Amino acid sequence: RAPAAGRGRAGSHGSIERVSTPAAPRPVVLVLHGPNLNLLGEREPEVYGTATLEDHVACARAAAEARGLDVEDLQSNHEGDLVDAIHAARGRCAAILINPGALTHYAWSLHDALAAFDGPVVEVHLSNPNAREPWRHTSVVAPVAAGSIMGFGGIGYELAIEAIARLIGRASCRERVYSNV
Repeated sequence: RAPAAGRGRAGSHGSIERVSTPAAPRPVVLVLHGPNLNLLGEREPEVYGTATLEDHVACARAAAEARGLDVEDLQSNHEGDLVDAIHAARGRCAAILINPGALTHYAWSLHDALAAFDGPVVEVHLSNPNAREPWRHTSVVAPVAAGSIMGFGGIGYELAIEAIARLIGRASCRERVYSNV
């Protein structure tokens, strides 16, 4: 019979020998960014702020680290690259956080790829598309996402990681207790 995790077993001389059990792999959150988000910090700072894409990814990584999650990130100006990344995440990543940029409004291939993903998807937007031009009011991602976080600037990435942690059961006991209040 194998010893319980964290317990010892008797060595050949009756002494206790520590048996280390390999740490379980940490769940991976795939963070995707669509077209033009590589220009964050430069493009329309009055709308999107002055933080760069790297700043937002670093924020997501820090929030994920605090919850025992790993982050992989990809930014692409090409829809097919994002679809390929979503396909590659199937069965490998626990969740997807996606800021699809302008693809939000018409990229049905993203919708279909995300619908085939087996974990939670959280859509994030730095600005509030519903408070902007009418063509931005439609999201083809929202119907296949667990939720959408928009209009909170960079805080949205932290909120999305928090939501993902709760959805996949990585929130602390304290967080679970207060989430029911």
